[in-house]
Parts: sequence; C-alpha cells; structure tokens
Amino acid sequence: MRVHHLNCGSLRKVPPLGGAAGGPRAAVCHCLLVETDADGLLLVDTGLGIADRQDPEGRLGADWTAYARPSRDAGESALRQLARLGHDPRDVRHVVLTHLHRDHTGGLPDFPRARVHVHPAEYRAATDPADPHHRHTLDRFVPAHRAHGPLLAPAVADPQERWFGFPGVARIPGLAGELLLVPLPGHSAGHAGVAVRTDDGRWLLHAGDAYMYHGEIERTPPLAHPAFVPVQDGAQTDASARLAALERLRALRRDHGDRVAVVSAHDPWEFARLSS
Repeated sequence: MRVHHLNCGSLRKVPPLGGAAGGPRAAVCHCLLVETDADGLLLVDTGLGIADRQDPEGRLGADWTAYARPSRDAGESALRQLARLGHDPRDVRHVVLTHLHRDHTGGLPDFPRARVHVHPAEYRAATDPADPHHRHTLDRFVPAHRAHGPLLAPAVADPQERWFGFPGVARIPGLAGELLLVPLPGHSAGHAGVAVRTDDGRWLLHAGDAYMYHGEIERTPPLAHPAFVPVQDGAQTDASARLAALERLRALRRDHGDRVAVVSAHDPWEFARLSS
C-alpha cells in the first residue's frame, strides 16, 4: 500500500518551542491517502471539507472557528488534493476515522459513497443513545458532517488480538490490505490509531489526537506544547486513559521504532518531516 501525507486543513498558528529555528507554523489536519491494490483509494481522516471553508461558522460552530481559525483555502481539501494527484474521488471506497471530531470528519460529505469505518466503541457512542458518551460524541460529530447519511460502520474488534502489545485491535471486514484500528482511548470514547502496513513491510500508525506535539513521545522527559494543552484538556473524555495510551505510544516508539513510524493529526513540524 502506498501512502501520501496530506494536510487537509490549516488551523491557527503555533509558535516553536525551545528556540527552534523558524517562526510560528499553522497547525495541520494530517490525513493519509492510501492507494491499495484491491480496495481502491482509502482515506485516514478527512480534515475539513469543501463546504466547511465556505461557511465555517455555520458548519463548524462559531466558537470553534474563532479559536481554531481554519483556512478557507478549498485547495487544502482532500477532494481537491486527490484531483491534483490524478485520482478520481469516486475511487475512494473507504474512509477510516481515528474519531468523530469535526476537524477529522469535515471531508465526509465530499465522499458520500465511501464506507466510513470507526472503532466499535466510537460507533456505539455515535449511534446508541444509552451510551454514556453519546451526547458528547454528537456534539463534536457536527450535524453538517452527517446530514448526508454517511455509511458509518464499526470495525470488528478481537479482544484476543494484539499489535505490538496493544490489545483489542479491530479489523475492517472484507479489506484485503493490512490495516488495523488500534485502541488509543481517552481523547474520545472510541479513539483509535490507524495502522497501515506499507509496501516496504513497515507499519505507519496514524495516532490521531492521542498526542498533538512530537515532544510528547520523542523527548525524555515528555514535553507537551502549551498551545495544544488546553485543546487536549477540553476535548478528552478520560484523562487517565489518554495518558495510559500516550505511555504505550512512547514505549512503541522506543522499542519498535525500526518497524513502526508514528504520526499525529495536528503537529506541523512532524507533518513537515513526513511530507517533504
């Protein structure tokens, strides 16, 4: 499987830390475009969509827009980036989401025929009114991104299966390539990383919002970016679960960094390294 790194939504600027060279950079919505041999095109997260840029306050919420300051450049949308790469957007058969927050689901209306896969815990939170996180999930999975009736489906979890020590990974029925949803709970009810095995035999793990700054997993002691801390604190559903997942990611990078590359959704410096 061939993977492209896409920024599908520039957000407010974030200053560098520790005297790093260069000025502030816009936070990103880091998505993956995966070219598969048997299953067409697949997107991991979708960033912000075409319509979000035309009416951000109406679709994303006035408070969120005032804080996040999303770019209105439609050229950053996954739809337009696929076209520039020479792909027909109708060939996107699957979208795999780390979670259902608005900066990850905005492109869903641009790919209305794609099947949308999430971790089963995230699916329950979105569809079952009895789930304790149902209201919280729908507050963030905004109506504009689900009004078209996305083909939402839960991945199938196996409590016995482990991936580099991570328990309870989930698979997408019928998908031929090696792609797994790896539970990274805490940021949302069913937040999960998406692990893709690439053509070189290594793994790429899109960790979503399990962390937002590379210093959280690359440095000892870990370093969080103060610009992202209030975002993480305000969004998370379970702080202790999120911190436990973050510790697992640190161990994964430390012990298996030769076999697994880990990326996050919003760090602009990390995205620049991977997309160059």
